[in-house]
Amino acid sequence: MKADSFSPLTDDGRQDVADYNRDLNALGSPIWFNVPWLYAECYLYRRMSTFFALSAHWKSYDVFARQKLSTFISSRPAVLELAAKYKQLIDQLQSNVPSSKSPEEIGDAEKLLFSEMCEICLWGNATDLSLLTALTYDDIQKLQGAEARKVQEKNILVNDLPAAYRTLKATQSTQPKGERRVDIVLDNAGFELFVDLILAGYLLAAGLATQIVLHPKSIPWFVSDVLPADFASLLNALADPQALYAASSDKNKDHDGEPTPLSDREVSELSFLFEHWSRLHQEGQLTIRPNLFWTGPGSYWRLPSSAPDLAQDLRESELVIFKGDLNYRKLAGDAMWSTTVPFTHALGPMGPGSGIRTLALRTCKADTVVGLPAGQDERLKSMEGGGGDTGARKWAWSGKWAVVQFCDGKA
Repeated sequence: MKADSFSPLTDDGRQDVADYNRDLNALGSPIWFNVPWLYAECYLYRRMSTFFALSAHWKSYDVFARQKLSTFISSRPAVLELAAKYKQLIDQLQSNVPSSKSPEEIGDAEKLLFSEMCEICLWGNATDLSLLTALTYDDIQKLQGAEARKVQEKNILVNDLPAAYRTLKATQSTQPKGERRVDIVLDNAGFELFVDLILAGYLLAAGLATQIVLHPKSIPWFVSDVLPADFASLLNALADPQALYAASSDKNKDHDGEPTPLSDREVSELSFLFEHWSRLHQEGQLTIRPNLFWTGPGSYWRLPSSAPDLAQDLRESELVIFKGDLNYRKLAGDAMWSTTVPFTHALGPMGPGSGIRTLALRTCKADTVVGLPAGQDERLKSMEGGGGDTGARKWAWSGKWAVVQFCDGKA
């Protein structure tokens, strides 16, 4: 076997080893330079997982855990901003004070609020550790916050949030007392998980869902992806926010080198998040449901046949939100589609007739992009850094541009 050849994964007791080795065998003993990129990426992280799974004392160790928490700490300004706004919003949604606005004004405000919350969630992966390793603390802060979101709104190339909102409002009207579930297939931990929980709490408080199911990964994955333990880690950090920031690195110190303490108001607002999310979790409105399928070697086109129980479970949901670039690529088969191919077509078996409603929130960090108007890819390539005459779709690599795409698989 060549030194740069892929070797079969060693059996570490997880059922997905057979899937990886079966695909590897079908590829004919490839080397790193002639293998599908999606398989190579997934194989790398899955093989890293076997090293720990087969050890004596490191079986559940997450080598990326410290980095995840560090990036959440680095997001302090945005965390504090969102904590304050979230508490105010939840208090308002749960109050019984009559509004002076007309029904039309209330409807318009609710629609805008939904878009705002989803866009916060969309741009939350601006702190994706695997792609922003060269950024300074100040750079990370610039990517977050209200002003940054206003600037970034114009960079959403396709925005199907109105269609997703209409769907949730319709189910709210037709099933006002029934269970209405929304699922979120998670991406990154740290600040992005924080904004995912912001969205989850909002959907529950606004009555757009009665249950939120979060789908994390089962093994350390693509540096910063969410594990079940990351949910507990985030709640534990919020349980004592003063200690979290006081004991941190230089990023939370003032000009004299001393830790910058939180104000009483900031502590109260972060503690509110801990209490609110913990209560939702305890009462079963916010649940966590990992599945080995999410760290499998292939695309999500395999879901109905390879994971029928998971597929059936997702059909029970009113909306399944897929976060991030890798989830998007897997939804579209990671194929080099023409950018004008409809999103619903690129979903293959996950598209129309699947019984699964899909909403993809994705900042573009790879070439696979579908559902764009004719000519838009060419226009973006012609911009500075967009790829130009090279033919490369460089504009889609940086995370500057985004797509929000919806498919009603129940229709």
